Parts: sequence; structure tokens; C-alpha cells
Amino acid sequence: MTIYHHSQILYIIWEKGGESLYTSDYHVHFYETRTCCAHGHIHCLSGITGNTVPGGGSHVHYYRGVTTFNDGHVHYYAGVSGPAIYLDGGGHTHSYCDTTTIDNGHAHLFRGQTSFADFAHLFNKSY
Repeated sequence: MTIYHHSQILYIIWEKGGESLYTSDYHVHFYETRTCCAHGHIHCLSGITGNTVPGGGSHVHYYRGVTTFNDGHVHYYAGVSGPAIYLDGGGHTHSYCDTTTIDNGHAHLFRGQTSFADFAHLFNKSY
């Protein structure tokens, strides 16, 4: 297995006998956003989603993490992205929207879109 990072996307390449074997069923996305303001402050969050989870003719990704430290505390978050949003010219992204844990008497809303993923130009093998 080879891990390849390009343009904020982590690619996982499975190799067999010197040949790269790849399927777009296995990929992750980068995400980065800010929370909405609550109690006079915001937090930032970023990370890499989990691998694909097929469903409904598409797929989703799970994500989780901890926000930045601000105003004396952090928040935790976890969620699942929306289905793939296919883009003109190939590739796709995902939207996400959720709420952090309640810490220090409040929670924050957050939303965004994952990084772009387009694998067709990298590999012509499949298994």
C-alpha cells in the first residue's frame, strides 16, 4: 500500500505485483471550516474524513474531531457527510453540516464542503 497526498486529498494506492490497483470506492477528503459565532466567539475545525461508506447509489464519509481552543475551552464534533456532489468535468465533493458538543454552556453550528476528489486521471487499473 502506498499513501499519496496531492492537492489536499489523500490517495490510498493498493499494489499487487508491481501494478497499481485502485478503485474510487476507497478515498478520503480534507475538510476545514469555522463554526458560527456563539457566546461571542468562534472555533475552527479541520481534518480528514474516514473512508467511503456506500449507500443510496452514492457514498458518504464519517468525520470527527476537536475544535480549536478558544475562550478557555474546546468542543468535540462527529458526523456524516452528505452524498457525493458530482462536478462538471469529473470529480466530486461532499457537504456537511452539524453541531458541536455542548461545552461551557453552549454549542456551535458548522457547515462546509469537503475538498475536491477526482481519481480518474491518476489510475487506469481497477480490481
